[in-house]
Amino acid sequence: MRRALGVLTAAVLLVTGCTPQPPRAQGLPITSPSATVQDHSNRDGTSSPVADPIYPAYGNPALDVLHYDLALTWAPGPRTLTGTATIRVRAVHAVDSVRLDFSSAYTLSSISIDGATATGRVADGDLVVDKALPAGAVATLAVGYSGTPTTVAMPSHRGDVEPLGLTVTPGGELWTMQEPYGASTWYPANDQPSDKALYDIAVTVPQGWSAVASGTPGPVSGTTFRYTSATPVASYLTTLAVGQYTKTELKGPNNLPITLWTRPSDNAGQLEALRQLPAYVQWLETRFGPYPFPSTGVVLVPSQSAMETQQMMTVGADVAHGTGAPDVLVHELAHQWFGDAVGPSTWQDVWLNEGWASYVEQLYRTQSDPVAMARWEQAARSADADLRGRIGPPGHPRADSFAENNVYVCPALMLRQLHKALGDERFFALGRAWASSNAGTAKSRADFIAFVNRQTGRDFTSLINAWLDSPTTPS
Repeated sequence: MRRALGVLTAAVLLVTGCTPQPPRAQGLPITSPSATVQDHSNRDGTSSPVADPIYPAYGNPALDVLHYDLALTWAPGPRTLTGTATIRVRAVHAVDSVRLDFSSAYTLSSISIDGATATGRVADGDLVVDKALPAGAVATLAVGYSGTPTTVAMPSHRGDVEPLGLTVTPGGELWTMQEPYGASTWYPANDQPSDKALYDIAVTVPQGWSAVASGTPGPVSGTTFRYTSATPVASYLTTLAVGQYTKTELKGPNNLPITLWTRPSDNAGQLEALRQLPAYVQWLETRFGPYPFPSTGVVLVPSQSAMETQQMMTVGADVAHGTGAPDVLVHELAHQWFGDAVGPSTWQDVWLNEGWASYVEQLYRTQSDPVAMARWEQAARSADADLRGRIGPPGHPRADSFAENNVYVCPALMLRQLHKALGDERFFALGRAWASSNAGTAKSRADFIAFVNRQTGRDFTSLINAWLDSPTTPS
């Protein structure tokens, strides 16, 4: 999840007066993870889209995008993004037209469906193509467009709030963070978390520049950079950055490819912080099973925050250094299991992402120290009481308060109660099974509760609902 340094820990440190300590080499006792991830994703990109109750203006639950093929060219001089988006889409229900989210900053140059010229327009944040589809029909939409990217406002009061979507820097570089919406600032998208799709992204940039995107890096042809996502991706988890980047390649556990992208303005300390990723991946794999994707990496951007964009995390340079860098990187890496491999079906359940990543971050920070964990829990309970009173319980987020601290601290405490009730072995087995058996899908609170009860053989329904719904901190 996009987060400022210490979104969870800062509130706690204010109470305890603690400062982050360097991680110890030894972790919590666990059982050995399985050798491979069970992949239950739909490899053709099929999803079950649902209308989002928090941001209903975004997304179209009548359509299921199976695959995006994006061919983009960036010209920094005129600040023009030119693209062709070839989108394979399935009609979940019969539709009178094909409607996707898309920015009005772009001028359309061509539209076709299944190779035949079609008519359409961009209006009120939507691309509308005049083509009826019967239920179950699959069609290929191709859209040519060009324009200067513009951002949209983030609906939050966080201290690190920045505009959402594709941002153009004064020097003509590009970067994006786009949770809960903003993918439609650079390509036509079904911009809702329940519609995961496969991606092929090709970006052509000026000589001496590089393009970085989510997915597995492919071959570079001249100045065209390619990336492929063979595991379904929610639109908010895609990323794009263009600039004069330097690439550093590492190997993680089991030869996992790790790619780091830094700019001339980034310093050696920031790169050194990123070089610790193999150790963080190893720590996470030991507890939650194999890393869920074929590659990982980080691209540094001029942001105040960080985001778990799938396979290529987007990290603000200001948070990629100092004593807090490990917390940020572990948090965003944890999201690859909890949020990326398995995400929420609607923004009602953003706690499902942030609770897991925040609790995993605390496990890393406390490193088997029961005194430190108890101190965190006590301070977090105090923070929880304040957050529920000011912002509300995590299971009922407000549309104007996206990703504020209640969806971090409160569900992390809920997971702490599950951990104490189950013990290390069964709790980590629960986390491994949730991420592996649901890989490539989007899930709801009901799905999570049913899974926990089935996996543990115990009924935790009341405990989970109390922590998600109560206006006061559960005892």
